[in-house]
Amino acid sequence: MSDAAAIPLITAERRTRHAAVKLVGLAALVFSALYVLSDVVEALQGGFSTGQLWMTLVAEAAIPVFVIALYAAQRPQIGLVGRFSAVAYAYSYLVFTGTVVYALNEHTSDYSTLNDDLGWTMTLHGAIMVLAGLGFGSAVIRAQVLPRWTGIALMTGVVLVALSQNLPEAAQTVAAAIRALGFAGMGAALVRTSTAERP
Repeated sequence: MSDAAAIPLITAERRTRHAAVKLVGLAALVFSALYVLSDVVEALQGGFSTGQLWMTLVAEAAIPVFVIALYAAQRPQIGLVGRFSAVAYAYSYLVFTGTVVYALNEHTSDYSTLNDDLGWTMTLHGAIMVLAGLGFGSAVIRAQVLPRWTGIALMTGVVLVALSQNLPEAAQTVAAAIRALGFAGMGAALVRTSTAERP
């Protein structure tokens, strides 16, 4: 293939990559915002509702996909810790998505009841989520592909989510919002980068 023929091919590959990166960024932004919105609705109404649980289901089902995609967008700099942490975080949210399906099927009234019903499942996967969030956040900071503050926000958020479990709903919502801000910030950075570098 001549150099002249290779240029359009490279340009097409770059366009495809930029479009994929932008899509990952938008997904992280949109579904993080939807997750926070579902938490706010839950707090305002004092428990679960069918509509709110469906919002949560959609948001949580998207988390494993965009976390793995955020990892891929930072390769190879993010390293093995980033890979294992992304997979563990995605796994924890596959389980949490299943808990939302359970809540819908059982007409569970609130988070406290759900936690009582599922006990160790919630505790174990909550611990996995915290450890994976700490690992992924630190890997983001070390990779230096995305803004440092996004990794810090994710790490802070997962710790606050764990610490706020027995606090009022408002405190839990703020903690989850900080965690979501980390992912949303990563998404926004990818959208900006893909737009700025567009061929």
